[in-house]
Parts: sequence; structure tokens; C-alpha cells
Amino acid sequence: MEDNSSVREILAKLVSFPTVSRDTNLPLVEWVEAYLSQHGIRSERIMSPCGTKAHLYAQTGPEIDGGVILSGHTDVVPVDGQAWTTDPWTLTERDGKLYGRGSCDMKGFDALALMAMVRAAKLPLKRPLQLALSFDEEVGCVAVVDLVETMLGALPRAREVIVGEPTMMRVVTGHKGGLAYKVHVRGFEVHSSLLPYGVSAIMQAAKLIDWANQRNAENAARQPSELAAPFDPPFTTLHVGTIEGGTAHNITAKDCRFFIEFRFVPGESPQDWANAFEAKAAELTTEMQKIHPDSGIDLERGFALPALTPETDGPAETLARRLTGDNGRHVVSYGTEGSQFQVRGYSTVICGPGDIAQAHQPDEFLSLEQLAAGEAFIDRLLDALCA
Repeated sequence: MEDNSSVREILAKLVSFPTVSRDTNLPLVEWVEAYLSQHGIRSERIMSPCGTKAHLYAQTGPEIDGGVILSGHTDVVPVDGQAWTTDPWTLTERDGKLYGRGSCDMKGFDALALMAMVRAAKLPLKRPLQLALSFDEEVGCVAVVDLVETMLGALPRAREVIVGEPTMMRVVTGHKGGLAYKVHVRGFEVHSSLLPYGVSAIMQAAKLIDWANQRNAENAARQPSELAAPFDPPFTTLHVGTIEGGTAHNITAKDCRFFIEFRFVPGESPQDWANAFEAKAAELTTEMQKIHPDSGIDLERGFALPALTPETDGPAETLARRLTGDNGRHVVSYGTEGSQFQVRGYSTVICGPGDIAQAHQPDEFLSLEQLAAGEAFIDRLLDALCA
């Protein structure tokens, strides 16, 4: 790609890589490495345990603490079963919008971050600019921990982190955390006419799901805390999205499986929620095993994402507000990698081009207007780093 490549050309290249979370992102990473190297910027990989994916990080500017990290993820969600009217892997302009999978979430920001690195390499920066590109954000924001901790040891410590999830260039200072479990309820089969002598995995699963319903009702009825009040909804939610089990209508179910997630507000402990859920599962297991010792409930912990908590006089918020002119109070109920930076001591905000309503949709798009707003943001950021 030419030295004077536009952010749109970079975005088109990034979209052309089908980096669905279940697949490799290495072709994209290899291209980014080569592109940065072409401009004299050395980057480093962190390989996944399976060897099919990689994080990438880089720095330009002076080797001192106090820089800025631009953080984005490289993975996208699938397009399977979606009714696209354009090729999802070809950036297509129509009516002032750029269509393509990941154009909004969040390769638009990734393109801006790469453009920023290249422009920064030619400027007399007073503070460094760092790049963090991760994998598997769409499946739990857990893999990024290796990236954050590696950067802490390998690079001068940055002062601000800007995670470019789509916020319409508004400054988002908080988001909910997440916790998930795969649940396997093991029953004991008997004919349904002998129900008291069997253990129905489905009916026991229903008790655990009803426990979640009760917690939702209690949370909704409680006065929101100061940290929770800005959220919609302003409380922690528990949700079961999939369930399967049973053999026939007249047999107590031997197995039932479901997936439960917690979206908890800042100020609440994910470990407290984990302890409460695991205690309820253990209580039900004890009851089940009084009927048959082979029954019970197995829990497999899924993703665990901290909440992003609004900071008091946080340098990232101060910087982002100065660059955008946005002084509103914004929080979101979805999770991001930002909290993984924050819990490791980085001041962090979420701010990027595009509307989150476009994320994961067929015909996902990023408007040209939002891309231009992102480019103006980057220009002001580079000026700030040179000041």
C-alpha cells in the first residue's frame, strides 16, 4: 500500500480479511506488520495457544512513559444466515455509507489507528503513541489480557487508553461487566409416571433459571446505586439464551444444558455473583443426590469481564473530551476490552466512529461522516502528542 494511503483504503484492506472469531486472523496481522514496517514501525506478535491467531502491538515516538494507546480488536462476528445486499468482505460505498463486515465494529477505528501510527512516525512526538490490536473480543474479551500484560512489561507505560468501539465519537466512560457459565444438569431417567423416583434434569434446570428470574426482579426493584443509575437498565441482569435437553415427553430428562450470562453494573463484584450462583447450584445438587447419587449440576465458567468504572478526573476522559468537545455523560451496557486495561492500572475510555446499532447486523456500515469525524479526532490527538 502506498505511503499516502487514505484511511478508507486501509479500511477496505482490513475488511477484505474474513477474520470471524472462529477463524484465523493471521493474514490480517501479517498485512499490518508489513504495512507498519514499510513506514519504519516495528511491531510484535503475541500468538494464541492454538497458533492460529495473534495479537499485535507497536509503538512510535520517544521511549518514555505517558503515551496513548489506541486499542481495537481484529475479529468480527459471522455473516452466516444474514441477508447481505453487498459482499460483506468487500468495502462498498452506497449513499454516503461504507458497507462491509467489521466496517463499524471495529475495523473503521483500526484503520484510523494504523493511519495514526504512520502519521505519528513522521512527527516530533513529545509522548509516544502505542497500538494494540487483539483477537477474540467478540467471544468474551478474555484473550486480550495477554496483550495488555505483555505491553505493560515490554513498552513504556502509557497514561491513556482509547478503545475505539463505535460510540458516534462520544466519550463513553463506563460499561457493564460480564460473567457466563455453561450449565449441565444431570438427571436420572424413569418413566414419567414414577416421577418422584427419578430426577428430571429439565425441571431442576428450571429451578436454577427461576433463581435467575428472582434475582432480576430483586435487582429491578432495588434503588440503583450512583454508579448504576446512568445505565439502561440501571441494574445487573441475568439471562438464559439457549437451552436443550430431554429424550421424550414421558421420560424424566437425563440431561439439560443451558448458557447463562450476567451483565453486572460497576460497583458490584463478579465474584459475589459467581459465589451466589455456584451456591444455588450446589444446593440443588444436594437435593438431587438424595434421590439419585449420579445426578447433579456441572458448571463451566465462560467469559469473565470486569466492568469499566467511570474515573474521577481520569486523564483518558480529560483527553478524549478535549479532542471531541463532548462533555456528556455516557455509559453502555455492552462490554469491551477497555475494562481489561483499566483493572491493570490504565486510565481508559471508549470512543470511536460509528453507531453500535450497526454492529453484528447484515449490511453493517460506517458512514463517511463518521469516518471523517474519526480522522479529525486522530489529527487532534497527534497535535496533542506533539504539544
